[in-house]
Amino acid sequence: MARETGSQCKQCRREGQKLFLKGERCLTDKCGVERRNYPPGDHGRGRSRHSEYRLQLREKQKARRYYGVLEKQFRNYYARASRQEGVTGANLLRLLESRFDNILVRLGFAASRRQARQLIRHGHWAINGKRVDIPSYQVRSDDVITLKPGSSAEQVIRDATELTAVVPAWLQADHDGLTAKVLRLPEREEIATPVQEQLIVELYSK
Repeated sequence: MARETGSQCKQCRREGQKLFLKGERCLTDKCGVERRNYPPGDHGRGRSRHSEYRLQLREKQKARRYYGVLEKQFRNYYARASRQEGVTGANLLRLLESRFDNILVRLGFAASRRQARQLIRHGHWAINGKRVDIPSYQVRSDDVITLKPGSSAEQVIRDATELTAVVPAWLQADHDGLTAKVLRLPEREEIATPVQEQLIVELYSK
């Protein structure tokens, strides 16, 4: 499984804001953005030119890093979103938001998307009674998510639930029983991703 192997704190610093890639650590004063609030590299503190293309590219990179997908995967999501009815930008975010690893984070069953991917790949979760070990699996309305009985990761997951204050309205979570249900797919205003999707559409439309 291909994945990003670089420093996660550097990714946040490059985008100039917290993307919460490291879970609980991002909430402490050890966060890279808190300690060094400038881009990484020798020229991180220098002045940069804010061209239209640069703004669009940075927005795309921010979305890609936020959801933890590679460049080719992201292009495929955009192509799929552009073929669907409705607004392409909203379709794109809805597809990314419906990834299984992201759903676990939104439910509070994982502290970060990287942790969620690990839990999924190790076979700890099932959807509608069937084990799913693909982090990019697209959940659908009325899907029921359950933890594998006797899972060795139960305590890790319970610790993650303590970091979650609110579960989105389109999801239903039982933190005691470690089960959940997807009530429906989210509307654009319910997606809390810090991304201006229109800039991404403009970038790919060139």
